[in-house]
Amino acid sequence: MPPEIGSEFHWDPAALLDPEQGGLPRWLPGHELFATGAGALSSLLRALAPAGRLHVPSYFCMGVAEFLARQIPVTFYRHLPDDGPRWETLRAADGDVVLAQNLFGREEGTAWHNWARAHPRVTVIEDHSHDPFSDWARTSTAAYAVASLRKTLPIPDGGLLWSPSGLDLPRPSGTGPQAAGLKLAAMLLKAAWQDGRPIPRDRFRALQQQGEQQLLGSAAEASAVTAALLPLLDIDGIRSSCARNAQEVSTALGAGVLGAGGFRVQLVLSSGKERDGLLSYLSKVGIFAPVHWRQDRSGFWSGDEEAAGLGDRMLTLPVDHRCTRADLARIVESIEGFARMDLSGVL
Repeated sequence: MPPEIGSEFHWDPAALLDPEQGGLPRWLPGHELFATGAGALSSLLRALAPAGRLHVPSYFCMGVAEFLARQIPVTFYRHLPDDGPRWETLRAADGDVVLAQNLFGREEGTAWHNWARAHPRVTVIEDHSHDPFSDWARTSTAAYAVASLRKTLPIPDGGLLWSPSGLDLPRPSGTGPQAAGLKLAAMLLKAAWQDGRPIPRDRFRALQQQGEQQLLGSAAEASAVTAALLPLLDIDGIRSSCARNAQEVSTALGAGVLGAGGFRVQLVLSSGKERDGLLSYLSKVGIFAPVHWRQDRSGFWSGDEEAAGLGDRMLTLPVDHRCTRADLARIVESIEGFARMDLSGVL
């Protein structure tokens, strides 16, 4: 089996730079560093204590939406990938809060800036998790902005909260459990496994899953490991590598690609069965593609059938900064091989 592509980050000292070159960008104003983005959002909502509802995009992580619904009524407006918000579905009233998402890191914030200016009594929180340091994030004028960091940077935890408008921010509450330690142990063991050490793969996978389960929704401060690594990370290099890889794979695949941007490449298939078949096929050849996001129509979901349908039929290709040219070629060849089997139904 060739080296795996995707899945959780491993520990990689090559991602570190001199502190004068790396770390959080200088444009970032005063900020707070939480264990998770969801925890940062929850803390902010608790501090704001809004009288109204929270409006969430219909194409969104339902686990986070359900978590936030425990403390504030949640309603959904339509926002689909590469289609932008449908403003007529965003029926926010004075005192409400709106979560504006830079979906897959492929959007710019002008429309949201204009909407917020037209609705000064509605609080807009921007979610930049898919590309925390995009042009939109850098030029934001929103009241608040948040980004989960551990899905795009090789750190065990981390949720960034800041106010482009210079407003006061809540602070993390308490100290976190051993979640980040479990995640870091998994990263270290995975690095050793990739170097050919006799580490059982299920050992670090179990640690990663345990850590992730403990971490979900944590509003504690980020771990000492993450706080120490962030000033040294080659964030610009990671972003540019992701963008370059995404463009290369998107160009090579052509048909079936929804788009390429800060958060990998998305493929849309003709049915959920075919999407799951491709996921299975890729995992057998060591390529682990995430799904954004499944919606359980019998449970908590957006009520937007089109958004749920895309969640059924779409997958994301893991073309992040870890990929070599050979990895990118292997991803393309695997997708094309699956298509030749007449099983994919790629649009």
